[in-house]
Amino acid sequence: MNFLASADAALGARPFVALVVSVGLLIALIGGVRLHAFIALLIAAVVAGAVGGHLPGAEGPGLLVTAVELTAREFGVVCGKIAVPIAMAAIIGMCLSESGAAEKVVRRFLAAFGEHRAGLAILLSSYVLSIPIFFDTYLLLLLPLVQGLARRTGRDYVLYLMAVCCAGSITHCSAVPHPGPLAMAEQLHMNPGSTLIPALIVGLFPLAASWSVAGWINRGLRIPPPDLTGHTSAQERPESELPPLGLSLLPVLGPLFLLGAASTVEAIPSWSQAAPTTCAIVRLLGNRHVALFLGAALSLAILMRQRRIGFGVASELMAKPLEAAGVIILITSAGGAFGLMLGNAGIGQAIQDLARGRQVDLILLGWAVAAVIRAAQGSTTVAVLSASAIVAPLLQGYTACHPVYVFLAISFGGLILSWMNDSGFWVVSRLGGLSETQTLRSWTIVVTVNSIAGLVACLVLSRLMPFV
Repeated sequence: MNFLASADAALGARPFVALVVSVGLLIALIGGVRLHAFIALLIAAVVAGAVGGHLPGAEGPGLLVTAVELTAREFGVVCGKIAVPIAMAAIIGMCLSESGAAEKVVRRFLAAFGEHRAGLAILLSSYVLSIPIFFDTYLLLLLPLVQGLARRTGRDYVLYLMAVCCAGSITHCSAVPHPGPLAMAEQLHMNPGSTLIPALIVGLFPLAASWSVAGWINRGLRIPPPDLTGHTSAQERPESELPPLGLSLLPVLGPLFLLGAASTVEAIPSWSQAAPTTCAIVRLLGNRHVALFLGAALSLAILMRQRRIGFGVASELMAKPLEAAGVIILITSAGGAFGLMLGNAGIGQAIQDLARGRQVDLILLGWAVAAVIRAAQGSTTVAVLSASAIVAPLLQGYTACHPVYVFLAISFGGLILSWMNDSGFWVVSRLGGLSETQTLRSWTIVVTVNSIAGLVACLVLSRLMPFV
């Protein structure tokens, strides 16, 4: 009997062993060996499945084969859900940059707020522009504007740079169509479109908190902007060469409107009964693939109109962002497979068993799990996907508050403590012209404030408006 009890205890502990071993291996492969994240994530996913011991019909030598096959299958599942939206978002980002649409939005915000509030103008315009654009592309897009403004005013370069980082980090971790939130919504069985508006509203709280901290950081760091080199930027174009403001915003706001409309139709079944054809059309146009495809088509049309180019030249311009999107799709899908393999290893069930009979706040649990994984291995996307796979089984029958608060808590947990093991750290450091120490004193602090303030906002709002 004692032997059987020990065997049961060992089997119950194996999911946690799988978690520790696979995460430790991932850290060693990415941080120590410097192996590419795509390969490292696949290896860690296979190890998680094999060590967990919960794979169906797998014994002895067949266990590793089953883990490999299941990892490949889970990779395909995630890739099938996120590949098209990521590719479309890459096209939208390129077109906004090349057509001058992004510059038009920033100029209008500056005109509305005045140059003495230039930092606030950049903050708010960045919050809008960062919704459909990958963080690297987004930073490259706005960096010439930040540097040019700092040269024109002769001050506050760190403030302007952190304004862009404050906004971009929040949407990167919480707003679809960014890869992490998109895949995480699928893992938590949530409609991705229904998470967008709550993410943008709740995100205003960490945005305000990190913006306040950015002002304090700026007073302690006086850094001149790096020299502008390379091709002529959109900032140097005359106003006549930029598209109208409404047209500039359409590729961003259009898909947002369609996604929101489809979510509204899903939330009110009586509308489908009253106008089935209209609602079917809204669901079609509000499908995340269709909405982002239409946004990409609009942005492409604006680019061709402004640059007076044909499809041939436009296709050449699309090549580079699509190549970058391909790498992001591979890494994100591998991260999703790793998270799902943790689930297949029995992590979720083990935590569920551990939590049975105890009062567990899923908002705190989701944030803490994501925060630990993020600090350990660096990737926000890997952190939120892994945490969502662990928390997903616990959401069944969850009635304390709306699950979107758990979704957002996991998102903000994946932001904390960006340091040398995070690619975003090096993107900000190298593109922004900051040393490692300066990046730690600015970017690392900003994203950590966003993480903690986001958690506080989720906790408070889930108590005040649990199901709104």
